[in-house]
Amino acid sequence: MTAKALILAASAATVIGSQAVAQESWTMTTTWPSSLELIETDKHFVELANKLTAGELTIEFFEGGALVPAGEVFGAVESGTVQAGADWPGYWAGRDAAFSPLATTPSLFNAVDYVNWIQQWGGAELYNEVYGNFGMVYLPYGVTNNESGFRTNEPIVNLEDLQGKRLRLSGLEQGKLLERLGGNQVSMAGGEIYQALERGVIDGAEFSTPNVDWSGGFQQVTDYWATPGWHQSASVFGVMINKASWDALSPETQEKLQIAADATLLWSLAFTEKRATEAYAKFDEAVEINRYDDETLEEVQKMANEVIVETACENPNSAKVYLSMVEYLEDYKQWRDASAPFNLGRTPNGPDVEALRECAG
Repeated sequence: MTAKALILAASAATVIGSQAVAQESWTMTTTWPSSLELIETDKHFVELANKLTAGELTIEFFEGGALVPAGEVFGAVESGTVQAGADWPGYWAGRDAAFSPLATTPSLFNAVDYVNWIQQWGGAELYNEVYGNFGMVYLPYGVTNNESGFRTNEPIVNLEDLQGKRLRLSGLEQGKLLERLGGNQVSMAGGEIYQALERGVIDGAEFSTPNVDWSGGFQQVTDYWATPGWHQSASVFGVMINKASWDALSPETQEKLQIAADATLLWSLAFTEKRATEAYAKFDEAVEINRYDDETLEEVQKMANEVIVETACENPNSAKVYLSMVEYLEDYKQWRDASAPFNLGRTPNGPDVEALRECAG
């Protein structure tokens, strides 16, 4: 072999070797079992991410419970047991109350508000700041609009009907708000709701959007549905990534994962709204649907604002997140209201921004 050939062969081996080193393999799990349609957003992200990072990163995805219980996904990512875990941030509010508004809000943000805020009003930085305190990077990649509301075997049409009801409800502020309205929060995993309703352990439950609720079979064990779901006006989902695993990627691969997350975020909104519309039609034939009147919703909004300020003022991180959200609403309000009704939803009569500013320091 000539000297030139030896040099070329060595160069080729170096390139191949560097490619082998650059190839990363991740294990990713989720909080959702395959029986719940929420997992479709996770699958969409993984499929797109693997396509965009082909040759650089391979993500092997496992449904919820296959590797660790749903409640342990956070710890598994934090410790590096798995490199990535899909979640709904509100599940971790016990670790930091700021995770709650990063997941959902009572009677405040709609899905487009979350997208606007995440993409252009500083929301993405706050996700990474809060998750960063636990050694993680966070990519929001899923958003759903208003959740269904309570599913019960006795109709709920006003606040009086909530009195004394034991209702499965997820969320920190949501639980406080329900108690203020006269009900009692019962916490349980999504997979336990069906049997709890069937056996009468609880009087009713909320879980997710109509399509997800239909996949959970709640129409089989309840006769009534109270709308709208004031407790969660929208929800965000995403992927927790172990910081060391993220830092091991090249900037180019990191950018491709961000692109996959952004694309999935938009896809998830249209996908879930289409699926929710289809599920609503099926629920309309299976159960009786009742809607709160405007006066009731105004009262709920007033109490929700009070609960938001109280909760935020108990935790500086939570106050910082809510302040950013309400500042976005105030900033967007002028143009949104000027373009009504051809706009992107309502401007809620939300909490006192000055009170939040004071609590956020």
